[in-house]
Amino acid sequence: MIDPVNCLVPNNLEVPVKLSEDGMLAGLTFVAKDLFDVIGHRTSNGSLDFYRQSLPSKENAAAIDKLLNSGATLLGMSICDEFFYSLTGANEYYGTPVNSLAPERLPGGSSSGSAAAVAAGLVDFSLGSDTGGSVRIPASFCGIWGVRPTLGRVNLVGARPMAPSFDTVGWFSSEGQHLSDVADVLLEGNQD
Repeated sequence: MIDPVNCLVPNNLEVPVKLSEDGMLAGLTFVAKDLFDVIGHRTSNGSLDFYRQSLPSKENAAAIDKLLNSGATLLGMSICDEFFYSLTGANEYYGTPVNSLAPERLPGGSSSGSAAAVAAGLVDFSLGSDTGGSVRIPASFCGIWGVRPTLGRVNLVGARPMAPSFDTVGWFSSEGQHLSDVADVLLEGNQD
């Protein structure tokens, strides 16, 4: 995948991942914050040192599996603040993703690469995480929509924790229908 906004980790997926041709998300593409396990990928959590010591994942994170089984194609892993511990979007090791709406400004973090990819039109939607604003802030900075669901509504198995009593999976898109469709796939329990 071409990366004109520096939104992808340098040690990205070798090829896109697709598990199904059918489903609610068929034909849609996405990137995921580099805290989600993807088979064969070494998760970095935004840290080059952590990447060097990690092993390739043997399973996909639950949220990744749901999206792939619903027809979406994973194009890459996106940059995040190191260990998700900032709201700026800057990463010392990988650089700061470009905010397409305002290139002279920060994209917001910690899900900065995920927001930057959507804002640049590189993917239909993206996956991030939100503990203290890590989806809401980059969505607002980059001029796109972001969803932070209620704690416990999306399965976090295979996603690195920061503060488990606050962590949630979140997602971005510039299309309202994509936000709704991703919600239908990821949310668990009563959606009324």
